[in-house]
Amino acid sequence: MTNPATSTIPSAPTRGRAATVLLIAGFVLAAFNMRPALAGISPLLGQIMADTGLSPAGAGAITTVMVVCLGVLAPLAPLLSARVGLDRTLLAGLLILTSGVVLRSLDGLVGLYLGAAVAGTAIAIMNVIMPAAVKQHFPDRIGLLTSVYVTGLVVGAAAASGLMVPLQQVTGYGWRVIAASAAVPALAAALLWLPQAVRAPARPSAPARRRLYHSLLRRPITWHVTAYMGLQSFVFYATLAWLPTVFTDAGFPVDHAGYLLGLAQLVPVAATLTVPVHAGRFRTQVPHILISSVLTIAGLAAVWLAPATMPWAWMIVLGLGQGASIALALLIITLRAPDPESVTALSAVAQGVGYVLAAAGPVLIGLLHEFSGGWGVPFAVLIGVCVAQTVFGWFAGRPSPR
Repeated sequence: MTNPATSTIPSAPTRGRAATVLLIAGFVLAAFNMRPALAGISPLLGQIMADTGLSPAGAGAITTVMVVCLGVLAPLAPLLSARVGLDRTLLAGLLILTSGVVLRSLDGLVGLYLGAAVAGTAIAIMNVIMPAAVKQHFPDRIGLLTSVYVTGLVVGAAAASGLMVPLQQVTGYGWRVIAASAAVPALAAALLWLPQAVRAPARPSAPARRRLYHSLLRRPITWHVTAYMGLQSFVFYATLAWLPTVFTDAGFPVDHAGYLLGLAQLVPVAATLTVPVHAGRFRTQVPHILISSVLTIAGLAAVWLAPATMPWAWMIVLGLGQGASIALALLIITLRAPDPESVTALSAVAQGVGYVLAAAGPVLIGLLHEFSGGWGVPFAVLIGVCVAQTVFGWFAGRPSPR
């Protein structure tokens, strides 16, 4: 059954072929830059701890600082968008990301954590804006363009996870220079998106924005989507931070552990290319949510019980589950709101509250590992979170009552 949420949306403005190609290219490259600043740190955590003397919890806090910013600072995106427009807000996010990645790579712990916060601020803005950009620029192709941008997001994470250690080995540079390399594609994306940002933005009135948020916060679906977004992000960022350490503890060399994490970030492409397109055709996304949760739980259980037995297979299962989960969360945000302003508002609430919840993941899992002396308790907690994610996904995936 076709989703009626897209049938009443006005078509995007007509563009020439060159302008459309430029729009899509800038959109995809912006999506590509939404995760390397996060994913690229994980394979380098061992070196960061050795260089700075940080504990496992302190090293995990680098990721946590960024994820906290994804939540706490998500409300900046609607404020900026209301003032300068969606496209200029996305450009600002890319420029802030560039500066944050560079600052994080400077000498000293202050620069490390402050740069992480700046980069996290940029990603928070981009996270909120991208679903609204889909609604604004591609209102008749929501499933397809959600698939495109989530795939770009996943490929960026996979590239950063899998290539940081090999890049270091090839170039001979230290972890700071290698981590700073993520600024290059971010700056390139800003330049490519610049033509979209120079157009005059459309801005909703302040009273209209206030009414929008008042209505949004009273709808149960808002909190179901928020919980689903937050819980799947909790699991994603916890595994992103600690999977390489899990595999090195199981006896794998550090570069092999990085490859396994890269595989877990690359495999989701199969899900992100297909799940939003297929799920977007239906009024309910519950079956897709259930399948993605089962895959995620199975992958986590396998890594917990037999990390050295068939690690490549476990990463494929886990990657498919997590890729489908994030794709579904972002698709649902776009489908459950009728226009770009509403999508921006729902995205800000869901990702703001959700990522604050998710920020506890890396630190909590690090602390549980530190105090329990193993990975059994941390993985049991992650599986429990997946179960709760499934429950909220059941409600979030159903069509909103009209």
